[in-house]
Amino acid sequence: MDFITYFFACFTPLKIALMIGGAVGGILLGAAPGLSPTMAVALLVPFTFHMDPAEGLILLGAVYTAAVAGGSITAILINIPGAPANIATMFDGHPMARKGKAEKALYLSFLSSGVGGLFGVAVLILFTPPIARMAMEFGPAELFWLAIFGVTVIAGLSSGTVVKGLYAGSFGLLLSCIGENPVYGVERFVFSDMLTGGISIIPALIGLFAIPQIFTLVETIGQALEKQSFKAQKGVLREALGEIIRHPRQWIMGSVVGSFIGAIPGAGGQVAGLIAYDQSKKMSRTPELYGTGTPEGVISVESSNNATVGPALIPLLTMGIPGSPTAAVLLGGLLIHGLFPGPELFTKHADVAYTFIASMVVAQFAMAIFGIMISRYSHIVMNIPNIFMVAAVTILCVYGSYSVQNSMDDVIIMFCLGLCMYLSSRNSFSPAPVVLGLILGPLAEDNFSRGKIIAQTGDGLASYFLTGGVNMVVIALCAISIGWSIYSEWKMSRNNEARRAQATAATAASLSEA
Repeated sequence: MDFITYFFACFTPLKIALMIGGAVGGILLGAAPGLSPTMAVALLVPFTFHMDPAEGLILLGAVYTAAVAGGSITAILINIPGAPANIATMFDGHPMARKGKAEKALYLSFLSSGVGGLFGVAVLILFTPPIARMAMEFGPAELFWLAIFGVTVIAGLSSGTVVKGLYAGSFGLLLSCIGENPVYGVERFVFSDMLTGGISIIPALIGLFAIPQIFTLVETIGQALEKQSFKAQKGVLREALGEIIRHPRQWIMGSVVGSFIGAIPGAGGQVAGLIAYDQSKKMSRTPELYGTGTPEGVISVESSNNATVGPALIPLLTMGIPGSPTAAVLLGGLLIHGLFPGPELFTKHADVAYTFIASMVVAQFAMAIFGIMISRYSHIVMNIPNIFMVAAVTILCVYGSYSVQNSMDDVIIMFCLGLCMYLSSRNSFSPAPVVLGLILGPLAEDNFSRGKIIAQTGDGLASYFLTGGVNMVVIALCAISIGWSIYSEWKMSRNNEARRAQATAATAASLSEA
């Protein structure tokens, strides 16, 4: 097998140094709010121009996989996702940190990312031809229904009631409509010049999650001296490994979801993480613990978002179709070296292609090892006084929002959305459904518009969107997801009523005895 032949070509001193440097740098870049994996890889592409093609791709691949995992650091420690792929990591990661288990949450994150990453690379190695053919089956209709399936997850992401989650998700879908429609070229809701280009996901993500956190920290500055002290503890890594072993269903499910979503062009790790979290919650025997700091939530999310990395490269390497925005930047890294995706990449340039794929395996271990080493110092971040944390986070928010397009308009939009979210959070509205709506809105709308144009030249709208094997499977998944959400809500409500009845009966019994 060609992969085995070129596997040991990764273990030259220079290539090992590039993998280690890429892993450490990717973790640190991914942890900075606003510096997404796409931006991290894009920053390094020019530096690979004078490198050997294999060495340049090894560096970019290591940064890619480590940046996805690195975003969990700020998600867990300060409740601000380093990248969209780490949104769902906050749901249980930050509550664990607030309970004094920040180090354990980070260990779980990097271990799960390593497991999911290895699973994704195994899929890349073993199933590239069939998955490439499967990805090509996803046209506008299939991608539209995939986005709708993502929308069905909204109900399970709200920290309040299901109705509030749906309201928040609808608001996110509405925000995604702002700007110019890329299919018809029509402007919507553009009452200011700064909205002409729509709302970028990075400023929105920072505003919705970081600004409310800043206001919350400001409120508690007076109690800074009363903060709980976090210290590095012994035996935490062993506990984290035990959690991974005890919850195989979570990382297997997360890895499978991530691999499936990653192979579909345009979906991305943020969709995979949110869907994996929702499915993990539905499959769990204790869904009521999700959102309170359960390790299962962290394991499922981090295994899924890193599992997208390998499969996202399948359509890129075989057909030149990037499976994610970061894969699109990697395509630039291939082209500047005169390498063109397709079958010839694996024949004429087999040494480059297979060495790069083999390096992705080693990069997963480097990411997990150095991520765990960095996690040992998480207590330093947790013990920073709130007044300094406010200043640091504010600077990161402004820098991260401005750096997307070098525009102050994004900074203003970020602060406006953050203020709205802060006020809404007082009424138990969650930012997660808003972000999911903002992410999935363009995917659903653009593909529906394209599908409508195609359908008008064929058998009609209903026939195009409601027939076909892939369409029927995804529609069935949508129906199952909605039905399961309703059932889970009813079951949880019934259990709560039973607990209240038991508590009332116990109180009455104690009073009668008295």
